Amino acid sequence: MVVLKKALSRRTVLRGMGVTLALPLLDAMVPALSALTKTAANPARRFGAVYVPNGMTMEAWTPAAEGTSFEFTPILKPLEPFHDRLLVISGLNGPRGHDHAGASTGFLTGMEDGGGREGGDAQRGLMAGISIDQLAALEFGQHTQLASLELAMDGVDGTTGGTYSNTISWRTPTMALPMENNPRTVFEQLFGDNGTTDAKTRGARRKRDKSILDSVSQAVASLEREVGPRDRVKIREYLEGVRDIERRIQNAEAQRARELPVVTQPAGIPSTFEEHAGLMFDLQLLAYQCDLTRVSTFMLGRELTGRTYPELGVLEAHHPLSHHSHDPLKIAAITKINTFHTSLFAAYLKKLRSTPDGDGSLLDHVMIVYGSGMSDGNSHNLNNVPLLLVGGGATDRCRHVKYGGEPTANLLVAMVRKLDLSVESVGRSTGKLDIETLPAI
Repeated sequence: MVVLKKALSRRTVLRGMGVTLALPLLDAMVPALSALTKTAANPARRFGAVYVPNGMTMEAWTPAAEGTSFEFTPILKPLEPFHDRLLVISGLNGPRGHDHAGASTGFLTGMEDGGGREGGDAQRGLMAGISIDQLAALEFGQHTQLASLELAMDGVDGTTGGTYSNTISWRTPTMALPMENNPRTVFEQLFGDNGTTDAKTRGARRKRDKSILDSVSQAVASLEREVGPRDRVKIREYLEGVRDIERRIQNAEAQRARELPVVTQPAGIPSTFEEHAGLMFDLQLLAYQCDLTRVSTFMLGRELTGRTYPELGVLEAHHPLSHHSHDPLKIAAITKINTFHTSLFAAYLKKLRSTPDGDGSLLDHVMIVYGSGMSDGNSHNLNNVPLLLVGGGATDRCRHVKYGGEPTANLLVAMVRKLDLSVESVGRSTGKLDIETLPAI
């Protein structure tokens, strides 16, 4: 690390017309006397969750062996490059719930939908529990512009499953947080000017086909004169990442504008699942990189989603397909979907690992839980749910750990404790699991 006499505030931003552009951690933001202690020894800790719906092909997910000698199964195979910071978890049971709604609700709350009340639905009032992302946001959000990000691939569907199936994030036991699926909205949330509520300014810039970077070009040039060569490289790489995301959103909007009015997908959402998911993952990466938030949740699909995957040759809707009745062809199709999801997640992890953060990478300083609140979608089984934890510094402790039916809420307690949060219980927890094998963050 090169330490300069010139010091910048960690909260330095570049301002332009309707824009507040945060910056990644630069060497010049680290006070000279504490550069090697404060930044390296106490990096920002981050939490992420990635949810997949409708269960999993468990025989293609679960490793046969326990411990460090397991072989990566077909669904987990895309994650093999991250073997040095991966913990695969089996044998935990989700809270009892109402099928799909219970699966998504219990994933981060450790509580069933309805809070254990019979018929706990919209007519009787929402009830679940505080999700661990929001427990983390209470602490981490004191240091960031946004307490948390809640993202999704699907829009809200109010016809089946209700609120419970549309989110995994709960601020209070009675307040479910909406998940945003439009990249443009998220982009503006991250880089819009918090000093004004005037949306017309940003809208005018977009109509003139101007990049947000155009409006901060002078500020960038001025900043580059004040920092060292390594910081200039960081700034240029980061700004190119911002420009790339903005360009992809603009291309999606242009494509939507050429389509027929009957198309209901909002402007800003790419036409393919892979492009859309890639944008949403990249937006999370930027938010972490600039310390705009340290907490994010992402649903790769809502429970009961009817999405098809023509790019995989899967033309039947995901949810009906999950009720495969042991048909080998349908099971193979579900396995394709599950593996596709982990490959997209692996691409995100690769970018996190290659993005500098302090004296390490973003992947060194984040803990991400990936999985589903349901195991077998055919039988709506909420036991032995598929879960894995990834992140932290590289170790030789990649493991498959099998538990004996403990509640998933016990894992949630262990995770928040790993984040140094003073939480004694989560949802229906009965204790804390030992996850010392998880790489430290």
